[in-house]
Amino acid sequence: MSTMTQAPAAPETDGYVLRTATAADLGGARAVMLDTVYRDLKSGYVPRWHADIIDPEAAYLRPKRCTLLVVERGGEIVATGAVRDRGPQAPPNPRWVADRFPSGTTAQLCRIYVAPGHRRHGLARRLVRELCDFAARAGGYEAIYLHTDPAVPGAEPFWRSLAEEVCDERAFPGGGQGIVHFELPMPVTAPAPAAPVR
Repeated sequence: MSTMTQAPAAPETDGYVLRTATAADLGGARAVMLDTVYRDLKSGYVPRWHADIIDPEAAYLRPKRCTLLVVERGGEIVATGAVRDRGPQAPPNPRWVADRFPSGTTAQLCRIYVAPGHRRHGLARRLVRELCDFAARAGGYEAIYLHTDPAVPGAEPFWRSLAEEVCDERAFPGGGQGIVHFELPMPVTAPAPAAPVR
């Protein structure tokens, strides 16, 4: 596993520990993700959209510029969040959105899911902050992108409180996919200290 994907465990808050996922966490992370796509997104598992859920190790743990974070409480994974190194694809997304956020230079936030019994504890905000910091440290990323389904309760207001809207497909004739696309600011990283002059 790449050291680039490693993040120290964040200090506990009410028993919650945020950290980089390991292979041992993948079953718990997958359970949170699948529960969300069935319960909240109501799409169920769709292979072309959710292949990363079935093999999160290949999607997030192996690539150097990707990561999967988990939040653990009492030995149980209760929240997930990830960065992948590809932008939105067209189709199904609008061509101009895909062109604005090309793969390779776009850090896409995804799978930011919190199990129902653990919501309203600030976990999603903590995940977003850590994921954005990861994108800034990883290097080579010029933008941080995400999309959300506004039909999911609380999703749209949450993202509007953190990010800038790029495209709301509900304004398209026929409503498009009904997805809202957002961009988050890239955190400024501290420059590396200069090497001493000898």
